[in-house]
Amino acid sequence: MKYGESLFDICYLLFAIISGCIILKRSKDATGKLMGYAALILGCGDAFHLVPRVLNYFVNSDFTVALGVGKLVTSITMTVFYVLVYYLWIRVYKINENKKLTVAVWTLSAIRIILCLFPQNGWFQNESSMTWGIIRNIPFVILGAVICYLYFVNKSEDRIFRLMWLYILLSFLFYIPVAVFAGLVPMLGMLMLPKTICYILMIIAFLKRVKTE
Repeated sequence: MKYGESLFDICYLLFAIISGCIILKRSKDATGKLMGYAALILGCGDAFHLVPRVLNYFVNSDFTVALGVGKLVTSITMTVFYVLVYYLWIRVYKINENKKLTVAVWTLSAIRIILCLFPQNGWFQNESSMTWGIIRNIPFVILGAVICYLYFVNKSEDRIFRLMWLYILLSFLFYIPVAVFAGLVPMLGMLMLPKTICYILMIIAFLKRVKTE
């Protein structure tokens, strides 16, 4: 299991980071830049958690703090990723920006990040508090639901992004049980694999979009 998971994690990180660089190099406008930065933030942010996780399998050392801090960084970068995905929706579908909606997205993101910074989360002890797992993810789930709905409404208007809403929905459905209950049922952590596949599919859509420009 550790070899399979480690190989998957390393391949994902390399794919996300290299794809982000490729997208930025090929992009001709702000839409492409958004996709490139989104892929890079996702890959680099996840590296803070996945690299210590892989090392923990093979190196005889205490990675408690590194794993906890990695989860904190990943929680923040995931939030930033979805903010970028929101702005990507505006540009891809040529939507006139709704100021109230934008304020709501930023407010939910800020609340989520602030909640992640509370010491009660136990990041430095790599502990999983069910209560704080629920609290910090409430604004994040609302943010995800809003963005998922936006892409769903416009799904028929872009061939490449027509399934983006589904990738977002599934990523949250796989993520929430892990974020809330993994401390009680460690095997739930395996759901992070299909969640990561959803991210890979998003990045593939980014690559296809840049290729058609």
